[in-house]
Formats: sequence, C-alpha cells, structure tokens
Amino acid sequence: VSALRGKVALIEKEKMGGECLNAGCVPSKAFIKVSRVLQTIKKAKKYGIQDIHYKLSFEDVKKRVREVIEEIAPHDSIQRYESLGVECISGVAEILSPWEIRVNQKVLKTKNIVIATGSKPIIPQIPGLDKISYHTSETIWSLENLPERLLIVGSGAITCELSQAFSRLGVITTIVSLSSNLLPKEDEDVSVEIQKIFKDEGINLFLDCENLSFQKEVGEQSLSFQSGEMKEVVEFDELLIATGRRANKNLPGAEALNLDEGVHGTYFHDDYLRTNFPNIYVCGDCAGPYQLSHMAGHQAWYAAVNALFSPFKKFKVDYSVVPWVIYSDPEIARVGVSEKEATKLKIDFEVTKYYLRDLDRAITEGETNGFVKILTLKGSDKIIGAA
Repeated sequence: VSALRGKVALIEKEKMGGECLNAGCVPSKAFIKVSRVLQTIKKAKKYGIQDIHYKLSFEDVKKRVREVIEEIAPHDSIQRYESLGVECISGVAEILSPWEIRVNQKVLKTKNIVIATGSKPIIPQIPGLDKISYHTSETIWSLENLPERLLIVGSGAITCELSQAFSRLGVITTIVSLSSNLLPKEDEDVSVEIQKIFKDEGINLFLDCENLSFQKEVGEQSLSFQSGEMKEVVEFDELLIATGRRANKNLPGAEALNLDEGVHGTYFHDDYLRTNFPNIYVCGDCAGPYQLSHMAGHQAWYAAVNALFSPFKKFKVDYSVVPWVIYSDPEIARVGVSEKEATKLKIDFEVTKYYLRDLDRAITEGETNGFVKILTLKGSDKIIGAA
C-alpha cells in the first residue's frame, strides 16, 4: 500500500517480525540445522570417514540461534519499514470504531483496518498440568541447559520437528499424543513413514493415548496415561506442550464491535478477507484456514490491495495451490489435496507412488527414506495433489 502512495500505520505491541522471527520459523529452523549437522557427523563412518570426534556446546547452539535471529531481524525492522514509507508505532492498539484506532493515547483515523494478530499456543486441560512447569514453542528457546529427558505432548509439525532435533542432540525424547498417528492431517502412509524413522532414531512414541494426568513429587515429574491395554508412566525433566495454536483474538475493542467468529475460533471473513465490517480486513493465523507464514504474506497482499482499491475492484484470495513443508528429516512436503481430502471431496483420482530407495541419486546420497506420491484425476495427467 505504501509503495502505491497509500498512507499506512503499522502498530506492533511486541517485537517486530512477530512469532515467526522471534519464536517460530527462524529459531526452530536454525536449531534443526544444528541437529542435522550433528546427525551427519554421527553417520560419517558410513561414508568412509573414520575417527570423527565432536563436543556439543548447548551454549554455542543457543548463541547461533540468537545470531540467526539478529541477522534476519533487519528485514522486519522498524527502520526498514520506515524507509518504505510506513509509519511504525510501538504500542497496544485499541479499536474505538471501524474508523478509529487508539494507541499510546493518540487516536488515528483511518479508511481501513487490517487485523493481523496471529495465533497463540493451545494449552490443553490435562489434570495436574497446572502444577508442572512447561514450555510451548514460544518459550522452549529459553532453556538454560539441554535436558536429559524431554516429553512432548502433541502430534503436529512442531512435535515432529523439535522431537527429532532434540533427540539428535542426545536428549531422551518421548512423544505422547491423543491422535492415532503423528501428523493426523497428512495421509496415513506419510504418518507411518515418519513414525518408523522416529522409532529407528530412538524417539519414544506413544499414540492413541487416553486419561493423561501429570504428577509432581519431590525431585520428579511424570505423566501417566493409558496406551492401549497398558497404563504407562513417563518421567521427564522438561515438558513441551505442542497441541496446536488458536487465533489471537485479544485485540482491545474488537469484541465491542462484535466481529463475527469464523471456523475454529478465527475471525470470520469473506472471500476478499473482509469481516462483517466491509472496511475491516483480517489475514494470517487469526483469519485461517492455514497457519503458515507464507500464507499470512499471501493473504496480506489481498487484504492490502482490496483495502486500497475498494469499492472499485476486489480480488478473491486464491487458495488453489498451497504448498507447505514439515522440517523433519526427511522433510515432508505437500501441495494440493491429499488422498484423505480427495476421497472426502468424492474426487475420482489415481495415485502414482515412487519410493526414494529406487532412485539412483538418493542411493548415492545415502538418503533413501521416503517416497514421492502424485495424485491425478482418473484417466488424466492433471495433477491435483503431491506429497
């Protein structure tokens, strides 16, 4: 909008760059890279390299994560956005009306408002959790020392990425989930493949669990639960709760406007990202349906352009091709519909599958886990999905 000479104010109550830069994508991927380097060192003998010695310094690992954040931070800084003509204001925004925002005791009048308040971790109601010190994906980076035993409750992308990373750094890692599979949004063959890899790497995996309950006694924390016919108890030093995220809807003044609620607790919006107020737009995690940084950027373009050109021209958000990646090893990438989704939509489709163990390049690299799966319309070469 600013590039087209529109007047824009950006209000941020915390750190510029938001969750992605400071507690999400950037630190997690920097941390995962360390674990992959270490895994490569561990496998050096497989490639004919003998007598490799290493010493892991968790303090240096944390330092590298901080340095990566600091190097990327200028891309999202106040200085950069001001150089692009955006007025940046640090403070808490309060919506007074569809055309007025108050911040730092100052009232801004505006033609349009875009709400991009993101999401926050879901904390499940598990008995005893209130007595346990735990981390979320936002606070796990404050760990002072590498724990001996880490318990992760969850089954999604954060669970998969961080469990494997911590395990490769030598942490005894256990996953406990209510779901019958890791990554329940993916097809079963994808989940089964990554579960096998995790077990081979020594990650303890308990799925389809019930009756979870935390206990804290002198010097020991534990989680008890039912797994099939067995009652299990897992003791841990650190706990990561990774049971998903929900839309951040704590924007002062928004509740008084009675903005309609969308699916899964997001803000309602139409195909043009307008709420029930035609000049108030939403984008990112607080809008849904995807909790992906690149989707937030994608929606932001539509919100900005629709706000700028309304009411003369409007653009519907295009969700036809949405790629995403889970940064496990091997990485899990998907675009288009899955087999689950195609079946639910009653699409007549065919599946073509190729295992990497049959691929010359994968064999030469020594990385043969995984497969490529392509979904096409039956009797056609039109691709509708891939994983």
